[in-house]
Amino acid sequence: MKAMTGKAEVSAISIAIPLTLLAILSGGIVVAAGLVPFDNAGPAIPAPQSVFIEGRRFAYRDSAEYFRNGLAVDAPRKDVEVRTRLQIMKFQTTRGEYRRCVDEGACVPADEPEGVVTPDMPVTGVSYDDAMRYAKWLSKRTGQTWTLPTDFELAYAADDRFPDDALGIADDERNPAVRWLADYERESRRAGSIDPRPRPKGEFGVSKTGLFDFGGNVWEWTSTCNRRINLDQGAGNEKPSRLDCGIFIASGKHRAPMSSFVRNPKGGGCSVGAPPDNLGFRLVRHPTLIESVSDFARKVAAELTARPTEAQMETANNEG
Repeated sequence: MKAMTGKAEVSAISIAIPLTLLAILSGGIVVAAGLVPFDNAGPAIPAPQSVFIEGRRFAYRDSAEYFRNGLAVDAPRKDVEVRTRLQIMKFQTTRGEYRRCVDEGACVPADEPEGVVTPDMPVTGVSYDDAMRYAKWLSKRTGQTWTLPTDFELAYAADDRFPDDALGIADDERNPAVRWLADYERESRRAGSIDPRPRPKGEFGVSKTGLFDFGGNVWEWTSTCNRRINLDQGAGNEKPSRLDCGIFIASGKHRAPMSSFVRNPKGGGCSVGAPPDNLGFRLVRHPTLIESVSDFARKVAAELTARPTEAQMETANNEG
């Protein structure tokens, strides 16, 4: 038993040391190449509150619209093993946070909602383009990399709060009226909220992963381009580039494809279905190369450390 434990410890050290040296070397290369921005405009500002979503197995239904034989069908749902953790803003970007970007001339003022507006309310009346400008500004001012999440990342982070848009109609159902009626009933339930006015952050609860206010009356922009996939064409459905995309997915109580310039979803621009009550956003942070290597080394060391314990338990069970 001791020999086994000693061997595992040596293996962990033999892997951890090269990974540490790689992280140091990579950091030197990044700095020397000028990939780390040190020319922030003014003093750096604190990064927004965020949560870490640890890796796990996750069931995800694709955001694209699927068709077979000319009829709409439910998008496939697949189990995905996520191995890297995700860092995402705990709350939606607030009006106060967005106002600072406006004051520095990097963002366009958001459209004001009706009623009383306070700095701790989520910013609404912003387009996809507005959110991208804010992400660029925040990255520069914090020295970190912040971007809009993909639809998958937002679904992964929201977990139990993320909706399943499937109608539950069998794929072999050939009567289009069945799906049309089910879709009509769903859209009727979605139409209009009792009170669509934005609320201060935290009033719509929290997911089991620690994400606040997702699924309230603010839909969140993602960087995922809306797609229509014809299953009869197979591999002929290419994924469009974000640069060539004009319609992006906004997610909340349900998914809504929206034109990138739209700020007021009630005024048009929604491709299909009931429009969102409001449009806002939250951002994800991408780790640096050094952070990625360090996180990988931590996971490898943890796995190697756990193996002797598992081997001891198995041996003890066998002896028992």
